Parts: sequence; C-alpha cells; structure tokens
Amino acid sequence: MFMRYFFILIMSLLSYQNSYSQLYEVGVFAGGSNFIGDVGRTTFIAPNSSAFGGVVKWNRSPRHSWRLSAIASTIEALDSDSNDPRRMQRNLSFNSSVFEISGGMEFTFFDFNQHDEKNKFTPYLYSGLSAVNRDSFYFNANGVLEEDDDARWTVAIPITLGVKAKISRHIIISAEVGARFAFSDALDGSLPDDDTLAEQFSFGNENNNDWYVFSGMILTYTFGKKPCYCFD
Repeated sequence: MFMRYFFILIMSLLSYQNSYSQLYEVGVFAGGSNFIGDVGRTTFIAPNSSAFGGVVKWNRSPRHSWRLSAIASTIEALDSDSNDPRRMQRNLSFNSSVFEISGGMEFTFFDFNQHDEKNKFTPYLYSGLSAVNRDSFYFNANGVLEEDDDARWTVAIPITLGVKAKISRHIIISAEVGARFAFSDALDGSLPDDDTLAEQFSFGNENNNDWYVFSGMILTYTFGKKPCYCFD
C-alpha cells in the first residue's frame, strides 16, 4: 500500500507542468546508518552499516522543496560496543534489514535558486513522514535471537539537518544527518511484536521508542525550465 501511494506521488511530481515551470532534482544517497535503542551503544552519530538510496525533489520556491526518498540499509547494534557495563555484560546483538520510504518538505536557511549564480550554498532542514519495512525478531530467555518470518512496517518521523552546494549548473551535492524517531520500540527485539511473547521476553525501557540515523551524501541532477516562482 505504501509503495503504491509513493509511486503515484513520484509520478505526479515528475509529470506535473504548469505555467511556472518548476525545477526538479533526481539523485542518489550514499552513507551509513546506526541505531539508538535498548541494544548497543547510544551514540547519536556512529554509522556502522552502509546505506544507499534515491532522492527526488520538486523545488516549489528558492526556500522550500517537496522531497521523496527511498533508502535501504542494515541497522546493527552490539552491546559489546556500548560504554554501559550492564549492556556489555548482557552482550546482545542484532542486525536488521530496513527499507525506508520518506516524503516531506525541505526548508533552506537561505534562498537557493539553481538558476542564480549568487547563492551556491545553504544549510537546510528536512522533515515529514517515513514508512520503514524492518525485520521482526526477539530474544528468548537465553538471550538467543529468534526471528519472525514476517517483516513489519513501522512509521517514523525524520528530523534531518544538512548543507548543500551547487558544484555546476545541473549538479548539487549535499551532506546530511537524519535521525528517525520510530513509533515503535520493537526495532531491536526488546519488545516482541507478538503480544504473548512481549509478556515474556520484553526488556529495556518500554517508555522510550527506538531511533535510527542515516548519515551521508546526496548527489542530484537538476532539470526543468527556469521557474519564475510567482504565485497568482
């Protein structure tokens, strides 16, 4: 269902044309991921797995853009990497395949018109809504990871800070760090998805949901006629 809606959205963005001739960007994301939860270390930015994906943007004005992205990665956490003696002694670990689709709005701190040579650099913020497909698993009484055959969807809120710069007429490069607040505490197996199992094998702080972070670079190609950014 998520894939269908996002596919419709991306096709609408790329096909829509009006008298203002908006500008589009299509590119790739490459970087790393890390997890923050009840297993492993709690360092905010500490990539330990690779992450790759694609990005599409629809620039509605020099200050904001609609953005759609898809990123695939593996989130990994090891108690042995933690500075917490209790986690180190517990010595749990996991790795989970994740696939995220995210849509929302990107705001630039300064005007960033690709057709204007004066503004070549700006910080930006991005937020919206993400849907992440992730593995389902839990730890049994002996601390052994038990996997569920069914993957699950989880909703998350992305909170991203980055900087971007024009390196040519059609090429833009960005560097960003994006934390995702998940509406779930089950990404690390500390709260089994099955309610019956959750009563037996849950652990950690059930009042704090999980986070995961994507850090990396985005390279996009811009195309479309020069916009006038005028709204009647």
